[in-house]
Amino acid sequence: MDRATELFPKLRRPDDEEALRFGDRALTYRELAAAASGIAERVGRAERVAVWATAELETCVAVAGALAAGAAVVPINPKVGERELEHIVGDSEPGLLLAAPGFQPPEVLRQIPVHEVDLAPGSGALPPKPDEESPALVVYTSGTTGPPKGVVLPRRAIRANLDALADAWEWTAEDVLVHALPLFHVHGLILGTLGPLRLGGTVHHLGKFSPQAAADELAGSATMLFGVPTMYHRLADDAERDPDLAKAVGRARLLVSGSAALPAVEHERISRSTGQRVVERYGMSETIMNSGVRASGDRRPGYVGLPFDGVEIKLVDDAGRDIEVSDDETVGEILVRGSNLFTGYLNRPDATAEAFADGWFRTGDVATRAADGYLRIVGRKATDIIKSGGYKIGAGEIENALLEHSLVAEVAVAAAPDPDLGERIVAWVVPAGELTDRDGTAAELTEHVARLLTPHKRPREVRFVDSLPRNEMGKIMKKALHG
Repeated sequence: MDRATELFPKLRRPDDEEALRFGDRALTYRELAAAASGIAERVGRAERVAVWATAELETCVAVAGALAAGAAVVPINPKVGERELEHIVGDSEPGLLLAAPGFQPPEVLRQIPVHEVDLAPGSGALPPKPDEESPALVVYTSGTTGPPKGVVLPRRAIRANLDALADAWEWTAEDVLVHALPLFHVHGLILGTLGPLRLGGTVHHLGKFSPQAAADELAGSATMLFGVPTMYHRLADDAERDPDLAKAVGRARLLVSGSAALPAVEHERISRSTGQRVVERYGMSETIMNSGVRASGDRRPGYVGLPFDGVEIKLVDDAGRDIEVSDDETVGEILVRGSNLFTGYLNRPDATAEAFADGWFRTGDVATRAADGYLRIVGRKATDIIKSGGYKIGAGEIENALLEHSLVAEVAVAAAPDPDLGERIVAWVVPAGELTDRDGTAAELTEHVARLLTPHKRPREVRFVDSLPRNEMGKIMKKALHG
């Protein structure tokens, strides 16, 4: 079997090694291949197939079967709102919806044929492999600047990017990956599920994350953990209290964090308690993964390493000119090109054209570059770059500084209009405990930032809140901050 072009070689020549496990339910590669064959027969020649992406074995079988049939999979968040669901279904026009048994379709799905995935084997072998450039997934963006857009990812991008990750992280069929990530995003579905299946390894999905459950897996057969910063924050809390849990986590071959920046303070807490340094990587729906720290590389807190094989990255200034310096200070927008890129937004040639500049995808993310090429993500161009008093300031640097203070549990930094400075720096802080003197604490935090960084980077305003608005991947939704 030609692994270079076959997305899941082991499904063509399956064996009795475990492929998937969700709690006490598991499938071997032989069982998965048979069940995927059954789904492929059901899908037939459908162009696109929606999958109600609950954290269950049936979701993985549905995706594997639909991909084998040559259909493009449209993963749907089971908690999606009615209006967004109506938009996704109307835009993608799936010929079939696959779901776990017991699924009750919302009204907007009543006109779409539904097949409950029952894991029954098909009557024959898997269909011939589809063309590499054919769509594999249509992943919808979060819709922060309008209705969600369908990102069309070809099989070529998934194959090439997963192989680059395997090389960078020394990831093989011998690894057992544990995670509790949603199966409707790039992180949990492509990296966390399709990754192990491509390599012929194993994935153990926790269903719902808990530090103890992750530690129990790592104390057993699991060798890798994928998570988001909120998960690692909880893991750090429990590891500091429980030496046995910390020891189990310390056995991991690799801890990987993504979907948002992992604060430096969390890096250090995990390192102190477990002896492990977390690897960070950087990606998005349109590009899968762009860069990351290698397994054998410098696991430097706050940095997302070097571009993966097959990926080119450059930084540009506001005028679109290339930034050549690597001083870890000059901020520029990240542009990407390579084998990892999507082919376009479904039904949106206008948005696709706008997203590219001379063949480079404009990510909207901003970063600095160190002398050794390591990238440090500052944030989103639209929300995390603050232009104050003639300076261009990254919110992430201020957030990391504030998180080093013992009175700060969580923080988000953003801009507010200012008649004198243009924009002023505002910090929304979730305090670590009761505050007896809010004004005094705000002044102390402001001075703390001015001392660690430079005075012009200090918050001009500190607002104390009970919690920060987050999406399902744990990312802070800064546009929801107000007042």
